[in-house]
Amino acid sequence: MLDTMACYDIAYHDRTLPLGDERLGATQSNAEPFGPLTPAMFHVLLALAGDDLHGYAILKEVELRTGGKVRLSTGTLYGIIKRLLADGLIVELRSRPAEAEDDERRRYYRLTPEGRQVAAAEAERMDEILSIARSRNLLKKPRTA
Repeated sequence: MLDTMACYDIAYHDRTLPLGDERLGATQSNAEPFGPLTPAMFHVLLALAGDDLHGYAILKEVELRTGGKVRLSTGTLYGIIKRLLADGLIVELRSRPAEAEDDERRRYYRLTPEGRQVAAAEAERMDEILSIARSRNLLKKPRTA
């Protein structure tokens, strides 16, 4: 009989985690995330690395920064927000902008220090992969943001 258990495992650094066991554990360091973030999760963390934003502003920031190449649906965004809140990578703010600039229905989010560490670790991981791609002549030169 074929051992299918290995098909459902992901090796990352010196750890192996079952696929789907994605929540950060108490013994895991946020600077060494559980594994690669989904592109959508990383885009949300990148958006919040600049400013505190409400959901719609996150959608627009991602769309703007990617030149319209990435457009998150509201369902995808709020699923990601729920996950990032549960993992302690973002927090919902209690403070609000001035009433003239605010809509009471909006919820504002901020990247936590742990969220910044996870985003930085993911950026480093991606940078290492891109370095390999450049060394194999798959990319010509680094792009500027």
